[in-house]
Amino acid sequence: MASLPNPLDGFSITPADFDYVGDDLHRPECVLAEPDGTLWSADARGGVMRIAVDGTQELIAQTPAGPADAANRDAGARLVDGTLPNGLAFDRDGNFLISNFGTDRLEHMTRDGRTTPIAETLDDLPIGKVNFVCRDSRDRVWVTVSTKAHDWRRQMTPDVEDGQLLLYTQGGLRVVADGLRFANECKLDAAEEYIYVVQTCGRNILRFRVHEDGTLSDREIYGPADHGRFIDGIAFDQFGNLWGTYIFTDGIFAITPERDVRILFEDSTPEEIHSFDLRFRAGTVDMDLLLSMGGPVATWCASITFGGRDLEDVYVGSLRQTRLPHFRSPVAGLPLVHWSEMTDR
Repeated sequence: MASLPNPLDGFSITPADFDYVGDDLHRPECVLAEPDGTLWSADARGGVMRIAVDGTQELIAQTPAGPADAANRDAGARLVDGTLPNGLAFDRDGNFLISNFGTDRLEHMTRDGRTTPIAETLDDLPIGKVNFVCRDSRDRVWVTVSTKAHDWRRQMTPDVEDGQLLLYTQGGLRVVADGLRFANECKLDAAEEYIYVVQTCGRNILRFRVHEDGTLSDREIYGPADHGRFIDGIAFDQFGNLWGTYIFTDGIFAITPERDVRILFEDSTPEEIHSFDLRFRAGTVDMDLLLSMGGPVATWCASITFGGRDLEDVYVGSLRQTRLPHFRSPVAGLPLVHWSEMTDR
């Protein structure tokens, strides 16, 4: 029996295919979409930006406020200190779970901004550089820690491997995978049989089998062992393609169910990719280099979010754009767990 054609066959994206939504956004690294078309983006002023269907915006600031927000610091310090909402997920009530890349803690924020820490230590030690958070249908919360070092800029090396994947359930936090090479976004597949974890400095994606008790096994690399570029965000579509973003040497790719890689959008030149690769291999990546990198569409391309009523609008989060680029996909995205919860209300 012939296999079904992949909806991504022949599909590619050019700069002309992008439209933009939002304005004056501050570090919109992660984007959440609601079934009614409302968008939420992480904001470095401390909180989230709500973007309504008609385009109107409202900043929901965290209260009590965290450390001085990162938006008012120099370019380097803005990426390390202050409050830096990074990964976002909805809880069952539609409030926010926030992995804060500046305060180094997992936080809960209501829709009016009231914020409380969920976890900031593990075994009486600081958690580390909390990067991303996602929730599954059993209400388990998966959290990535990129590195134990607060100043992550010094960890952009081939030999970093102090990242972790944590699991938060019933008020408890535990390590379920460690030795990760700058863990970044994580996502579960449609059956929640596997969890996929980006290793930014490994320049690949790991896959683990998820067991009933939350333990993991069968660790393996999913797709290429080395993309030759830093990966940041990932998201599944309903065909089973795993979309992802390349950061610093910006671009968008997809790994098919057969584990082949397709480059869907390129916002960096081959020369930039090669030069950055050499610097990374030599262990000489520094902030001056990072600040010189990035394409114009979604500078420091960080995440992929499927939205719109048909889940065929694709929003691209970034660290240095002030708007959200978006385009149409030939295949619907895999809905996150909150999608059906909000639809049923």
